[in-house]
Amino acid sequence: MVNAWTWGLLAGIGAATILTYVLARVLKRSRRAATLGALLVPVTGLWLWAFGITAENQQAVTTQSFSTMLAVGKASRVSLSPAIMSGWATVGDPKGAPVIPVGSNYVALDPASGAAVAFGKVITVFRPGQPVSLVTTVSSSPAATFWMGMCILGVIALIAVVASRQAGYLAGIGLVAFGLYQLIAVALFSPSANGTAWYDWLYGMTSRGTVCGLAVASVIAGLVLIRYTVVHDMLQRMTLTSRVELLTQTRAEAVDAAAAELRRLERDLHDGAQARLVAIGLSLRALEKMIPLNPAAATALAVECRDASAQALADLRDLVRGIYPPVLAERGLGDAVRALALDSPVKVASEIDLPGRPPAPVEAAVYFAIAEALSNVAKHADARRALVRVYHDDGMLRAEVTDDGQGGADPTGGTGLTGIERRLAAFDGILAVSSPVGGPTIVVIEVPCELSSPKISTC
Repeated sequence: MVNAWTWGLLAGIGAATILTYVLARVLKRSRRAATLGALLVPVTGLWLWAFGITAENQQAVTTQSFSTMLAVGKASRVSLSPAIMSGWATVGDPKGAPVIPVGSNYVALDPASGAAVAFGKVITVFRPGQPVSLVTTVSSSPAATFWMGMCILGVIALIAVVASRQAGYLAGIGLVAFGLYQLIAVALFSPSANGTAWYDWLYGMTSRGTVCGLAVASVIAGLVLIRYTVVHDMLQRMTLTSRVELLTQTRAEAVDAAAAELRRLERDLHDGAQARLVAIGLSLRALEKMIPLNPAAATALAVECRDASAQALADLRDLVRGIYPPVLAERGLGDAVRALALDSPVKVASEIDLPGRPPAPVEAAVYFAIAEALSNVAKHADARRALVRVYHDDGMLRAEVTDDGQGGADPTGGTGLTGIERRLAAFDGILAVSSPVGGPTIVVIEVPCELSSPKISTC
């Protein structure tokens, strides 16, 4: 089975595999796709070898019927069709018959000849008239078949370069198909009786156990390769599909949240600062008329205008703080969270470990999530103290708000945390709440991001 043509096939497979990988990388295929696609070349070579493109011996089967008894040496590759054996005899025995040697492994009985096999040769004797299948082996050079196989290998390599991903699919399917085919060959074909053809060359040249072992190994290897090609890409496509659906949903929610935020700003301006400024304007007109008539009343009205202007300014500051707090823009998330802790009516401790600043949109989203959580602690938790931890680890910005309140919080029961969760989802962030009855309540916020260096951060 192993000859010069076999070594030539192995060399061709190796060269074609390496060239396929290199060309695929030149065409900007990924390392994974180029590697898996190049595997189609050795799989194709396995099929070609199993079909005997390197075989120097070609076998032909002829069936003859003899009028006299036929004696065949035990070492010969001759089988019966149908196999009807009449008995055994030893040449040299008085019952032995004269035979003519044919080659080194074949002997045939010819009553007209006086030649005989050496004494002690074990022969098989068949009855006259029974058809006997004679397997004739002819040695020839497989050059034409070999080079045709090399051309097939080249075409397969070109396909693997152009369509690396699909070639990886075919490699896995080809290994499974090869194993199943060889198992079918073992079950259906009988080279020992009918001779070896191209479709069962591997079985005819080896043994049943060897072919079965190779077939099982091929099926297992093919299933593993399919797991890392077909199944992997299907799961990736499903993940990408769900990712697109999630992004579509979060984009729609972000647009709705932006529209709601604009409506809130308009309402706050209309009901807060704008109304106070209108009232101040009316009071100033009245003050203008009252100054010459009643200076004392005008002074009191001026004080009211001053208080109203101070309240309007406070409303505007609160409005600005609700849009983007100045402390967050100027000093970063850490100091902004500390400011929230100081302003909270509940005693809040803070643990901040941020070696840099996250991106501004992420920073704002996490800040407002912490602010909403602390607001819920003050309004609903009946807590005496709370703890805020903010840190960055393994590419993830993480914030935890813990309180010792009564627990039982339901994030689906209100719109505050739901809105924050939607806002975090736009950055692939999550908001998780653990609040068993009796407490404690833990709110966890995670957003994937990288921190910028403090040296290059702008304030």
